[in-house]
Amino acid sequence: MSAQVMMKMETKDWMAEAAALADAFALKAAEHDANDAFVAENFAALKRAGFFSAHVPAELGGGGLSHREMCGIIRRLARGCGSTALAFSMHTHLVSLAAWRWRNEGAPTDGLLKRVAGEGLTLVSSGGSDWLKSAGTATKVEGGFRINAKKVFSSGSPAGDLLMTSAVYDDPQAGPTVLHFGVPFKAEGVTILPTWRAMGMRGTGSNDVELKDVFVADAAISGKRPQGKWHHLFHAISMIAFRLVYAAYLGVAEGAKAQAAEIAKKKVDENVTYLAGEMETAFAGAEMALEDMMRLAETAKPGPETTNRTFMGRTLVGQGAIRTVERAMELAGGASFYRAIGLERAFRDVQGARFHPLTEKAQARYAGRVALGLDIDG
Repeated sequence: MSAQVMMKMETKDWMAEAAALADAFALKAAEHDANDAFVAENFAALKRAGFFSAHVPAELGGGGLSHREMCGIIRRLARGCGSTALAFSMHTHLVSLAAWRWRNEGAPTDGLLKRVAGEGLTLVSSGGSDWLKSAGTATKVEGGFRINAKKVFSSGSPAGDLLMTSAVYDDPQAGPTVLHFGVPFKAEGVTILPTWRAMGMRGTGSNDVELKDVFVADAAISGKRPQGKWHHLFHAISMIAFRLVYAAYLGVAEGAKAQAAEIAKKKVDENVTYLAGEMETAFAGAEMALEDMMRLAETAKPGPETTNRTFMGRTLVGQGAIRTVERAMELAGGASFYRAIGLERAFRDVQGARFHPLTEKAQARYAGRVALGLDIDG
């Protein structure tokens, strides 16, 4: 990257540009929602503006933005289009994890980060659907593995360049072992199945991706771990990823809150003030929880306690965001039931906060086992 380009990226007002893009994205958000259409043009605009490489360290050719800055950008984008922000967060959290591991653990992730910056790669995660157990099979063959799997909730897949995923190898010595690797979407045997017809976040393109006898070389395996067990990698993922994902839901709630307040100002009475206060309080709780998650990513180290605190935050942000939008609809009154207003779309979009790992019951179980001094893998 030339010194001139680097200087331009350093002086760029990223938040102002994110706000301008979010306002533009808002104009077509209803159309994407109504047509179950992937936000392809929004992704293209974000890529042209440099946001897909903004979180790559400057030393590796990227914008060098901090995780806190990226959370703010995702939150602002979500005020305009929740689907764009959520799908973008999935690319961003993969970049964020790679950057954190490179900077803090000396992991050899610099090659991937340089490709994101230099080639403009879009990374797609299957982690939410895989989690600790993973899904699919890896069969050993000469020089590598043959992968057969179906990966659901692969957000951003229509624009994806590299699927960051995993599969299970039945290792003769170690037993069921999860292998982590990246697969180009152009690789033979990779098919995007157009399955994404959902309640909300309809523009994320979170389709199933089928891997049929896809060859992955031994050298492409980036990590191995026992199936179903907490591993250092997943403590790092938990600490890094979920602040970015849940920034999108907080942004959806923030947009709904602002819209409802404007509507309610025209009909102020005692009931309206109570609803407005409840809405503001719910949002404040979610915002505080996200702040705590960001602080952890800045100051903590991956491990069981950090994961526990992070997922408590994930639950609190999700609950607060959902409650905020519920109160926003009540505050706006019957008008919120009309699609044209956009609040019912926010209501549907924010429900997605329920379904990312760790879901509320799983999170409560994890927190309970930590509190009682029990094995978290039990």
